[in-house]
Amino acid sequence: MAEHRAYIAGVIGSNPILPTRGEVFRMAKEPLSKSGAALRLVGSSPTLSAMLNFITNNQIAFIFSAVFVLLILWNILLNFKIARIKKRLKIFFNGSKASDLEGILFEEIKRLKKAENSISELSKAVNNLDKITQKTIQKVGVIRFNPFKETGGDQSFAIALLDAENNGLIISSLFTREGTRVYTKPIESGESKYPLSKEEIEALKKAGI
Repeated sequence: MAEHRAYIAGVIGSNPILPTRGEVFRMAKEPLSKSGAALRLVGSSPTLSAMLNFITNNQIAFIFSAVFVLLILWNILLNFKIARIKKRLKIFFNGSKASDLEGILFEEIKRLKKAENSISELSKAVNNLDKITQKTIQKVGVIRFNPFKETGGDQSFAIALLDAENNGLIISSLFTREGTRVYTKPIESGESKYPLSKEEIEALKKAGI
C-alpha cells in the first residue's frame, strides 16, 4: 500500500498536465504491474496531488466522519417522528380519564356499547311511531256542493278522512232550509259497505284514492 501511494504521488508530482480522456481509459485497461502498483495516473496538479494524499492517508477518519454525520441525521429524523407521535397521543388522550392505551380502548368499547343500546332503543321507538302514524289521518279530501237548487251557495260538504292504508270515514253534511243533516260512513281499504253519493266518491278521489 505504501508503494502504491509513493508511485501515485511521484506520478502526480512529475506530470503537471492533466491526462486526456483516451489516456484515462487506456490506463484503466492496463493490467497491474508485477511491482504491485494499483493505479497509474498521468498528469495532475499539485493541489490534486495533495488532496489525494490527504484522502489516502485519512480514509478511516473520513469513513468515521461520514458515519457520524449519518447517525446525527438519523437521530434528528427519529426525534422528529417521536415528537409527531407524542403530539398525536396527546390529542388522543385529551379529555380522557384513562392514562394508557388499554384504558382508552376500554372506555371506547363502553361508549360503543352504550351507543348501540341507544340506537336499538331509538330504532324500536321509530318502529312504534311508524305503526302509530300508519293509523293516523294522513289523507284528507273536501268537497263543497249544493244539493238543492232552492238554497243559495255551496253550504253542504263531504269530507274524507283516511289513514295510510286508506281506512277511515266520510262525513257528509246536507244543508237545507229546515236544517242541517250530518251523515258518516266508514271506509275500509278505500271502500265502504254503504252506498256512496257522487260527492262522497269525489271526496275520496280528492283524498288520493
